[in-house]
Amino acid sequence: MNLILMGPPGAGKGTQSQLLSERFKIPQVSTGDILRTNVREKTRIGQKARAYMDRGALVPDDLVVEMVSERLGDADCSRGFILDGFPRNARQAEELERTLLRGGKAIDAVIGIEVERRELVRRLAGRRVCRKCAAAYNIIFNPPVNMDTCNKCGGELYQRDDDREETIEARLRVYEEETLPVTEYYRGKGLYGGINGIGIIDRITESIIEAIEERRGNIKVAD
Repeated sequence: MNLILMGPPGAGKGTQSQLLSERFKIPQVSTGDILRTNVREKTRIGQKARAYMDRGALVPDDLVVEMVSERLGDADCSRGFILDGFPRNARQAEELERTLLRGGKAIDAVIGIEVERRELVRRLAGRRVCRKCAAAYNIIFNPPVNMDTCNKCGGELYQRDDDREETIEARLRVYEEETLPVTEYYRGKGLYGGINGIGIIDRITESIIEAIEERRGNIKVAD
C-alpha cells in the first residue's frame, strides 16, 4: 500500500504518519529525514543539497525527487510506504508519478489532514523542542512537567524560529500557494480524501483509515 499524507504545517502529519506506519507495518518516508541523512552521510545528492542549504536557498525539486526515489527503492519500501509531506508542489507530484510508473508502482490513496488556519497558528506557536534530545512538546496540548525543561533528559526547551507567529504566517502562505493545489491534482485522479484534523488523535487516525478504505477497498492490517 502506497500512501501520501498531506496537510499544512501543524496539521499533525508527522504524528499520524508514525501511527499509520505502526498500524500497516510500512515505513514513514519524510523528505526532511531523507535530506538530513544524505547531508550527514555526505552522499553525492547530500553534497549537492548542502550547497543550496548553505546559502539559504531551497533544494531544487529534481534533487528532492531523486532523494525520495532512491529511498522508495530500499527493501523496506517493497510492501508500501507513507510519504509524509511530499510532494510539495505539482511538479514534484508529476515527477513522483513518473518515477513510480517506471518501477511498476502507483499511489493508492492521498489523504489530506484539514485544519483551519487559526488553529494551525495556535498549535505551531505552542510547540517547544528540547535542545538536547529533540523531544517535542506543545504548551497547549502536551505540556512538559516544567515549562522550560524536557521531561525525558532535563534539557532546555526552546521555540524554533519557524514556530514564531510571523514565520508561521509565511509558512502557511507558501503551503496555500504551492502545496494546496497538489490536492486538486490528486482529486482529479480520484485518489484524494480530506479528513478533519481537529479532535482526539486516535479518532483522527481512524478517520484517515476510513478515507483510505474508501479509495482502495478494505485494507488488511499487518500482524
